[in-house]
Amino acid sequence: MNARVIAAQALGRVLGEGESLATVLPSALAHADPGERGLLQELCYGVCRWQPQLRFLLDRLLARPLEPGEQVLRGLLLAGLYQLWHLRVPEHAAVAETVAAVRPLRKPWAAGLVNAVLRSALRRRAELEALIEADAEARAAHPRWLLDWLRRDWPDDWPAIVAANNVRPPFTLRINRLRLDREAYRQRLATAGYDAGPAAVETALTLSTPTDPAILPGFAEGWVSVQDTGAQLAASLLAVRPGQRVLDACAAPGGKTGHLLECVPDLDLTALDCDAGRLERVRDTLTRLRLNARLLAGDARRPADWWDGALYDRILLDAPCSATGVIRRHPDIKLLRRESDIAALAERQQALLTGLWPLLRPGGRLLYVTCSVLRAENERVVAAFLATHPDAHEQPIVAGWGRVLSHGRQILPGESGMDGFYYAVLGKQAATSEASCRPVP
Repeated sequence: MNARVIAAQALGRVLGEGESLATVLPSALAHADPGERGLLQELCYGVCRWQPQLRFLLDRLLARPLEPGEQVLRGLLLAGLYQLWHLRVPEHAAVAETVAAVRPLRKPWAAGLVNAVLRSALRRRAELEALIEADAEARAAHPRWLLDWLRRDWPDDWPAIVAANNVRPPFTLRINRLRLDREAYRQRLATAGYDAGPAAVETALTLSTPTDPAILPGFAEGWVSVQDTGAQLAASLLAVRPGQRVLDACAAPGGKTGHLLECVPDLDLTALDCDAGRLERVRDTLTRLRLNARLLAGDARRPADWWDGALYDRILLDAPCSATGVIRRHPDIKLLRRESDIAALAERQQALLTGLWPLLRPGGRLLYVTCSVLRAENERVVAAFLATHPDAHEQPIVAGWGRVLSHGRQILPGESGMDGFYYAVLGKQAATSEASCRPVP
């Protein structure tokens, strides 16, 4: 099967069954010819990125709606429209190859439908472009509920957020300073034929062209990891010191766990996650980096089930969230996330903070992190927590990135090349406490 067929099947699972691209894409790529994997990935990510707009087009091109069970066919039609609207595939090739992809689906009647829809799209292009321009959801390629939230939370910034969400993300690396420094690795990349430039954090490099991480110099030996620049801020904000007892709650897949140990190898670090299967990804990450931590399966909201009773000096809470700050990297969020999810996520975030707080030593530090841009998951969660915990105080983040909120600091997608992250540093009352949190260079 060619890339368009496999893409349609993968998209059918996302559209019809609510599975994530991260779940369906690895097996899809494994079934594709190596030379077509790039196109397959482009079709899957591109359709998800532009789905609100492509769905708008398809609804106006179909004489009658598709049956609910025809999600694979829907995926193929959306992939065809994506090629016509957003890729530099010659129009005749996009139509012919998409029609040809119907045959393996064993739906002979669908070939005529696909051909008619795509050719009609070409004939009516000017008309359809005008309709897109007149519809906010189609023009922005974002679900209406999310547009409403972005306008409310970021009245001056929402157009820039939408624009950043609709572009491909940078391919950013984190250099393992236990092995070599950033400039030394940049030179290794240049020798291997890769062009890379420095990013906003001194452990970060951005490649001009994405590539398979496994073929990068020293990747297998743990010299480098793939991690967005914004995510690389967590280690310095937590400000760990040798010998400290540290809990990385909600640790999978282990990127921040590895970075903490790269900064300070001599930590008593526990990586906790409620999903034992996902902890295997943490184990794989640490094995590649030649680093060690204690891995523990458990729910951070219920420490009585797993905690040994010894307090932690530092806690990193990378809380489950709407992921609205990383849509450019995970565009299927536009399809999978619902407005009704936000209140439930905020409730869970509050429960995580409340459950973990008693585990922090007086004078210790908890770093609350999300990859959301919604205030309901960020400053409002922190404000509610501080209002009910008199022994907690916020340590202001003094930095040149992001923007100061009433509580914490927010990076919006695309700012300084970063994904959208929220950070807040909470200290537990002690005889002496730090007045502010200055990131370690």
